[in-house]
Amino acid sequence: MPPPLPGPLAPLAPLLGHYGYWAVGAVVFLEDFGVPAPGETILLAAGVYAGAGELNIVAVAAIAFAAAVLGDNVGYVIGRTGGRAFVERWGKYILLTPKRFEAAEAFFRRHGGKIVTVARFVEGLRQANGIIAGTTGMPWPRFLAFNALGAALWVGLWSSLAYLAGSHITAVYDEIVRYQRYVLIAVGLLVAALVVRHLVRRRRARRNDDRNDAGQ
Repeated sequence: MPPPLPGPLAPLAPLLGHYGYWAVGAVVFLEDFGVPAPGETILLAAGVYAGAGELNIVAVAAIAFAAAVLGDNVGYVIGRTGGRAFVERWGKYILLTPKRFEAAEAFFRRHGGKIVTVARFVEGLRQANGIIAGTTGMPWPRFLAFNALGAALWVGLWSSLAYLAGSHITAVYDEIVRYQRYVLIAVGLLVAALVVRHLVRRRRARRNDDRNDAGQ
């Protein structure tokens, strides 16, 4: 009999109990190209089930990894083919407003590879990073490599923790998220600083161009 899932994982028990590995793959895949789905939560729940012997942890990790990479690549294709028109029309549904998108674009151009890897652990960016990478024109082989690295780290961390922590996973997860907030604040401040610096440099460049034009 499957173990009772703690806290916010409990609503996923019927889904996991009925569909098992298919549920893990489908939910992670959907979340990774922008559909609001509890990808991280179902990965934790599947890890708990694996720890209780209901699922195989290697299969859970392999399926979640494949689904994560495929989902982000769907997002990349959407961004590459639909570009700004897609973001302007549909971005609001995944909290990707034009202002946020412009800031993300500037940041991606400078730190694309690192961001694709780290984005896996950040709510919001996890769902949108493939779309942003595609729209900003990041080369696909580079995106694929960093995306796969991020997916491997993300799946490895949460599936292993859930497998080992069992019913205590919500307490462990809450503790990690508490410290993660400070990291997100720091990342947010860094992004803001980089965007401001980019705008200041662009303004200075325009002033210099205007002066050069006036002097000719």
